[in-house]
Amino acid sequence: MDQLQKQLREKIGGKKYLLVLDDIWNDEWEKWVSLKELLVGGAKGSRIIVTTRSLRVAKITSKCQPYVLNGLSDNDAWSLFKEIAFEQRSADSTDSGFVEIGKLILERCCGVPLVIRTIAGTLSFKETKSEWLSFKDNELARISQNKGEILPTLKLSYDHLPSHLKHCFAYCRLYPKDYEIEVQALVQFWIAQGFIKQLNQSHSLEEIGFGYFKDLVERSFFQEVEEYRIGNMRCKMHDLMHDLAESVAGMESSIVDSNKIASDVGEKCRHISINPSLIPLFKGKKLRTLLHFPNNTDQNLSDETWDLIISNCRCLRVLKLNSIGIQKISPSICKLKRLRYLDLSRNFSLKILPKSICKIQNLLALKLDGCDGLKELPKKIEKLVNLTHLECEHCISLTHMPRGIGKLTSLETLSMFVVDKDGSHGGADLSELRLLNNLRGQLRITNLGFVKNAKEKFKAANLKEKQHLRLLVLEWNGDNDDDDKSLEDLQPHPNLKELRIVGWRGDAKFPSWLTLLTNLVAIRILWGNFKHLPSFAQLPCLKHLYIYGCTELEYIDDNRPKGSQGDTEPFFPSLKVLFLLYCPNMKSWWRTTEEIGDDSNKDGTTVTGTSTMAFPCLSSLWIKDCPLTSMPLYPSVDRKLKLVNTSSRPLKQTMKMNMNVKTPSSSTSSLPFSKLKSFHVENIEGLDTHTLDGCLQHLTNLQDLSLINFPNLTSLPDEMRCLTNLQWLNISRITSKMPCLTNLEMLDIGRVPQLEERCRKDIGADWHKTAHIANIKISGCYQ
Repeated sequence: MDQLQKQLREKIGGKKYLLVLDDIWNDEWEKWVSLKELLVGGAKGSRIIVTTRSLRVAKITSKCQPYVLNGLSDNDAWSLFKEIAFEQRSADSTDSGFVEIGKLILERCCGVPLVIRTIAGTLSFKETKSEWLSFKDNELARISQNKGEILPTLKLSYDHLPSHLKHCFAYCRLYPKDYEIEVQALVQFWIAQGFIKQLNQSHSLEEIGFGYFKDLVERSFFQEVEEYRIGNMRCKMHDLMHDLAESVAGMESSIVDSNKIASDVGEKCRHISINPSLIPLFKGKKLRTLLHFPNNTDQNLSDETWDLIISNCRCLRVLKLNSIGIQKISPSICKLKRLRYLDLSRNFSLKILPKSICKIQNLLALKLDGCDGLKELPKKIEKLVNLTHLECEHCISLTHMPRGIGKLTSLETLSMFVVDKDGSHGGADLSELRLLNNLRGQLRITNLGFVKNAKEKFKAANLKEKQHLRLLVLEWNGDNDDDDKSLEDLQPHPNLKELRIVGWRGDAKFPSWLTLLTNLVAIRILWGNFKHLPSFAQLPCLKHLYIYGCTELEYIDDNRPKGSQGDTEPFFPSLKVLFLLYCPNMKSWWRTTEEIGDDSNKDGTTVTGTSTMAFPCLSSLWIKDCPLTSMPLYPSVDRKLKLVNTSSRPLKQTMKMNMNVKTPSSSTSSLPFSKLKSFHVENIEGLDTHTLDGCLQHLTNLQDLSLINFPNLTSLPDEMRCLTNLQWLNISRITSKMPCLTNLEMLDIGRVPQLEERCRKDIGADWHKTAHIANIKISGCYQ
């Protein structure tokens, strides 16, 4: 604790900071005094904001009058209510009967957005006025109207859930508050507990479970839903919704985080999340769920604790013991015969699984992601006939897959398949993938460079029949350059969303099937031997293109399109992000190219948006160690532009454009980079003060600017004074004076001795220009 306090003081010492302490309930005055003592030492202007639902906490934490957050205005409340309640029935939003009842119901929501969203979500599933009236006159009328009584009103929406959704929602009580919930794992918990019912074979349990989740989202029981990776979602629960889940779950569920709670939990408890060190204190014998959510106070799981779990928890269906330093698994784990979900991920010292684990024939999900030391999966894995999910991503020590894995035809997740490098382990070959056509999500195949009889084995993997795969990673990890190992024979299904090719050392040809993958959203090519790549320009859905470490690459497209851009086929119609990194032989985008935008044009003419090729909606571009002198221009970049050790010609030509291309957010023409937020240029030959002036004068939205390694840049551009939104400035290896930038929050100066001295705190000649900046870093040290 002393070390943490020291680190905190070092972090905030002398710096202006804003600290937000959200949803505080601690009302012990002594603890607040101790905390305040820790937080002194910040620069003038530092502030702490505390949010709480307790007036006592508000009084203890500050002498200032608390700001009481009022509910929404009547108009805003009705607008929110109407948007949700009538989402599927817009005509009813003008029906006087629905409007009258709705506004009466809205009065009981007290302007609280969460209550409005939840009640409106419930009413969106009630289609008649009589149902709305019954809700108002019966259920709603029984709720006390005491000010601040939100939970009883929220419970009305819970009461109106179908029974299957009630079980699913109450189960979420096991998550800590404000926890980022992995939706896929949550659905698998529900399946393991039998909450999801399959009425017919047309939809899998997983698909039905995601439907349940969607229903709860539409009723506002979850929030902040996002897809953070293709096919993977996460969400959160509002803390009031968590309180509701705790209330309705009752004695059946508990979070055990103290000795007292562990001792108090009774025999009726069926589901717990617990610190494993407290398991010996827990007396329940009929547990169905035991979850562990990692934190900084965790201890390694002892053999004694394992024995307790296995002897006392024979009814377990879900066991989650990830990130807890497990080194071995007790062979008696097979006694947990009802176990359906087992998560042992990120136990880095776990090297082997007991053979007996294959006797748990009800097991549906086995999660081993990030078990760095795991060398092999158990033999006889084919006995796990019901296994649906086998996750072993980032198990970097795995040498092979066990034979018989191809018999697990119920598998929907097989995140990684490791080819046996030399055949010494007797592992499965690629033909065992032939019948696994229900695989979904991600499949990574490693060690492809070691496959014998590659043409035959590649075809035997039958990738083109795996229509549910969304991400395919093909990794070679070998030096074998046998021409027989052609990518042509690893053709995936057209439904694929993301393709990654890593370490290809075979022929220089790219597979012809790429143009058939019209649903691709992302392509990543890393450390390949390709001398050229096919045109990706016509892929209609492609949003992300990453090319990294392709040292032989010379160009991407055979020929530059003829005619104006509007007359040709679509040119990267959806591309948002482009990375070209460490491709030292790539001098042009095209094989044969007309010299566009030659720097010899000194007559002041500009390049129009239709006279040359340009990315229509590119948002982020990063080029590093790639000497591109000719490429499509990029005037639409608005999020991040990062150019390192590359030619300045495309940048100069893009700046000269009269951009008549309409952007998605604007119907009028705009100047190149006019919406750019972040600009980083480093070691760009031919970029001088005059050129930068021309570039910066229109970047009025710029927030982040880095100018690195321009020894000939004798002064910073005059136009920097126009950057009124600039918050972060990084200058390195530039001889210059410091301009006055009033909104700057972070200044980082490195390897500029003259400028470093001029900006020294209190004594530098330019200190008066920088004294207002909250964070100043000179040669790696904060001032």
